[in-house]
Amino acid sequence: MTPLPFPLLADQFAPRPDFGRTDHVVVNADPMTAYQAVHELDLTDLHGFLVTTAIGLRELPERWRERHRRTPRTPTRMTIDDLANGTDWVVLGEQPGQELVVGAIGKVWRPVVRWRAVDARDFQDFAEPGYAKVVCSLSTLPYGQRRTLVTAETRVVLTDPRAWLSFRRYWRVSTPFVGIISRAVLRTVKHSAETGEPR
Repeated sequence: MTPLPFPLLADQFAPRPDFGRTDHVVVNADPMTAYQAVHELDLTDLHGFLVTTAIGLRELPERWRERHRRTPRTPTRMTIDDLANGTDWVVLGEQPGQELVVGAIGKVWRPVVRWRAVDARDFQDFAEPGYAKVVCSLSTLPYGQRRTLVTAETRVVLTDPRAWLSFRRYWRVSTPFVGIISRAVLRTVKHSAETGEPR
């Protein structure tokens, strides 16, 4: 088997994940163009009934809890940089032109997720019991002479057996929704790379 031309950053943060999912798409564009589309991905551009439903279902408990408070402003743009600056997600690392990795730590199986703020430099060594460490990677590889294979991968590491059991029950239900969003991300990247415009 031919080795990858570069080691995956995701392997540094979740080398032996407890759970995971990987999706791919072939893009009719060169790797640098495809990677630029990855880096400029705007999560508010994800479209489709299933995507809206998947995201809405996950946000429903939080919205219910916050129903008596002032309605939060709906973001009009959410790039990777925005995600890292305005949410509990952090950019764990980047190999420019090849891979971008973000991560978050939380009790994701709870209806209202309890996130744990952590800096990127502390993510790898975090081991407090009761948490899931979620690592999401977007990477590009040459596919023939003119095309690119774009991969979206989610890896999850649990910090103790009790968290593993809680997450396993959650994962059985949430896997289809994770897949819907992952494939929507790849479709959006593909469209942007091939047309030069947002979806």
